[in-house]
Amino acid sequence: MLKRIVLDIEGRVRLFLLFLGIGFLSACAIKRPNGSTMVEKYGQDQQGIVNSELQKSRLQQENRLQQESLKLRNDSARVFKQLLEANRQLTDHPQWLDSIYHHHLYKPFLITQPGKAPLEIVEYLRKSVLHGLDTNYFYLNAIGPLVREMKQQELGSPALKYREQLKLEMLMASALLKYSEAMQYGMIRPDSLDKNYFITTQAPDRSKIMTVFDTPDLLAFLDSIQPSSAAYLALQKALKTGKGTINRNKEDAAMTIKLNMERLRWKNQPDAQKYVWVNIPDFTLNVIEKGRSTLEMKVCVGEGRTDTDTGTKETPQLNSMIYSVQVNPIWNIPASIARKEISKYANNDPYYLSNNDIDVYKAGKRISSPERIDWANADISQFTFKQRPGEQNSLGKIKFIFNNNSSVYLHDTPARSAFKKKGRAISHGCVRVEKPMELALALFGPGKTFDQIKRAMERSYPRAKYIGLPAKVPVYLTYITAWVDDQHILQIRNDIYGLDDLLYKEMKAREIIAE
Repeated sequence: MLKRIVLDIEGRVRLFLLFLGIGFLSACAIKRPNGSTMVEKYGQDQQGIVNSELQKSRLQQENRLQQESLKLRNDSARVFKQLLEANRQLTDHPQWLDSIYHHHLYKPFLITQPGKAPLEIVEYLRKSVLHGLDTNYFYLNAIGPLVREMKQQELGSPALKYREQLKLEMLMASALLKYSEAMQYGMIRPDSLDKNYFITTQAPDRSKIMTVFDTPDLLAFLDSIQPSSAAYLALQKALKTGKGTINRNKEDAAMTIKLNMERLRWKNQPDAQKYVWVNIPDFTLNVIEKGRSTLEMKVCVGEGRTDTDTGTKETPQLNSMIYSVQVNPIWNIPASIARKEISKYANNDPYYLSNNDIDVYKAGKRISSPERIDWANADISQFTFKQRPGEQNSLGKIKFIFNNNSSVYLHDTPARSAFKKKGRAISHGCVRVEKPMELALALFGPGKTFDQIKRAMERSYPRAKYIGLPAKVPVYLTYITAWVDDQHILQIRNDIYGLDDLLYKEMKAREIIAE
């Protein structure tokens, strides 16, 4: 009995424990979803934190790389600026180079062009010999090896060091700057060599020269700035042919050609349809109409410099406009001629002045008896001298007037025998013309005005008279010692004023001219 009771109690306990276990399991089954959601949420929060940290790290790294890149760029720019400053002597215009590289953030842009740009530039610059120029003026002796090294880099050899890259870049930029200026304006400023140079010559234009760095097609631009005048191309061909002339061997002829090619690169050539052209070393005058000579004649020009005269009688190079003529002119004798010549002649011959129709004035009043003056001791600066119109007048029957600061003009002369001489550098600076009547006709054209001039020149009792041109005509007094004539023959003239010599010495000193 007792045993049954114990077993019954044990059964009840087991049953209670069974239900308790089931209840516990049920409770666990109900709460498990909430526990899972918490774990998932916790994982997401942790992943967000990780992603945020990664993004923050990535941003910090990018910022650090940007700072390092900026520092490297600034360091590179600083190095470039230092090299530009240290090599200012490479160009006459260092500030121009600085401006172009400032625009490019002081980074190389020539040697980094795609394709064969550096090699093509070098080959183009080598052609400068065709212009009579020394290739080393454009740094090819230094550029060549660096370009070859850069070319080897493409074949697997070590790259150029950074400073060598910058050196190549600066050399090429300086060479292109020089070449652009040389082809468009020449390399020597003419008025820096000759004190008697007064031809209007265009100064180098910065924007036109600097176009070499802005053009989308560099080689096309270099082609476009090649001198293209017929006179220049003819000399270029003569230089390539390498012939001499009757009065020059091949070497001397080549050098004279090179000097005159430089003159033709100067921006000073006439662009008018009609003008008067005097070539001083050739002793000739031409009237040019629409590119052709319609009248040619001999002229006499000023004497060249001597041991005692440093060029005061040389005919200046100038351009102006002929606006008038004076028929039967009065010659207002320059003070220098009066002091050096007229007073001495008058001292040796008391009647020299009256015999040559020369009147003397003092304080504006004409002196009636100048032969009584002691010219050996007189203060010549107190007197002025004028030669009356007539057969003896040194200006002949007509002078052609144009504004200039040298007091020169074209004029007739009674000394006709001078035109028979080969060398006609014999005047005091003015230009004596062989055919004054033909020149007047060429300027005025046929008609009443020309007929008036002709009659006045033929008068037995001449009177000075000014007659204005209906349209001004340009006049150029120039200095050319080498050219190719209409028969394609090279012509060389003597350097009567030594201007070839001055130009050669300057170009030689600056290593511009090819020897």
